[in-house]
Amino acid sequence: MVGSRPLGRKFGWLWAAYAVSAYGSGLGFGALPLIAVLALDATPAEVSALSAVGPAVGALIAVPLAPWGEFRRKRPVMIAMDLTRCAVLASVPVAYALGWLGLAQLFVVSAVVAAARIAFTAAGGAYLKSLVRPEDLLVANSRFESTNWSSLAVGPPLGGAAIGLFGPVATVLADALSHLLSALALTAIRGREETPRPTGKSPVRAAGVLDGWRHILGHPGLRALYLNNLLVSGLIMATEPLLAVLLLRQLGFPPWQYGLAFAAPCLGGLLGSRLARRVVARHGRHRVFRTVGTLRVVWLIGLAFVRPGVLGLVTVIVLELAIIITMSLYTPVLATYRLEHTPTHLVTRTLSAWSIGQQASIATLTALTGLLADTTSPRTALTTAGLLILATPLLLPRQEETGRGVPDPLGAGY
Repeated sequence: MVGSRPLGRKFGWLWAAYAVSAYGSGLGFGALPLIAVLALDATPAEVSALSAVGPAVGALIAVPLAPWGEFRRKRPVMIAMDLTRCAVLASVPVAYALGWLGLAQLFVVSAVVAAARIAFTAAGGAYLKSLVRPEDLLVANSRFESTNWSSLAVGPPLGGAAIGLFGPVATVLADALSHLLSALALTAIRGREETPRPTGKSPVRAAGVLDGWRHILGHPGLRALYLNNLLVSGLIMATEPLLAVLLLRQLGFPPWQYGLAFAAPCLGGLLGSRLARRVVARHGRHRVFRTVGTLRVVWLIGLAFVRPGVLGLVTVIVLELAIIITMSLYTPVLATYRLEHTPTHLVTRTLSAWSIGQQASIATLTALTGLLADTTSPRTALTTAGLLILATPLLLPRQEETGRGVPDPLGAGY
């Protein structure tokens, strides 16, 4: 069982920091667009821009943070990013109370939070690699994955209730406090962390993040998985606003049913993440990438055919559950493989490059599918996304690519 394998006290504090931050973000999921609607009377175009442009700008801000964080001790970097998120998120309820809150501030907060999240995740991956044994990486990543999905199952419904009881900025305040608690948990980790030393000429420059992309694109397994991930994550995330319009506006789903349709399937993430280690041990990593990587994309097109009523609600829940179970099984295996096949001195830049590319893909595909929905219909855009994603397994690594003088990047063994 994933939950029964001890990984040590230091990992326990790291996991606690991740968990409290994840649950805070779950409570605050979608809070900034909601504040824009409820408190600032923003237009649909402004809300869409806040959802897409803010994270995209954050990805650009994260570019120089990658080489900056590579040769610094990772725990202080993570604490700094937690405190940064706490400060900028706390500015929202303060400005709201004083009557100063505006849309421009929400854009700034969205961008800074996105950049800090990328930097935190990259530093956290490098720190995890130094903290646990190589054979325990999959167990550790599975625990993070299960925590992420459970926070999404519990957080948004509680956040909606909190907004109803305490007003539109309540969940943003809770999210800010969660990052403060995360920083405190990280400070509880004892032991001195060695400062990483550069290899060769110093890469502490904005262009140093390109070293992460060079590593990804120069590695056959990582390159294939990266290109596949860009399209899969971008197309799946691009359907969220389309489904909101389809379910709430065109099919007349009440908000509580809409929330249930996305919160309940997140519990499937607990199942998938707990199965990851067993499935890899039994079938090998290559088969997980090929088979589960294919299964996670076949369900999306079904969302284009959802109908009103209880049957439609059940259909959405079943389809989302299938997507989430397969994603949560696949993701920790991918995260482990990525750490194992990245040199220590490149981990932060590689993870940053991966996150920046993924965020840019999500923003681009969300904008394109939104434009298609405006010119046609949400169902047409959902159908298009569902058909496109069916082609993404062609980008997954093939077993035939090994054995040509290149070490097998997808071997089942560790």
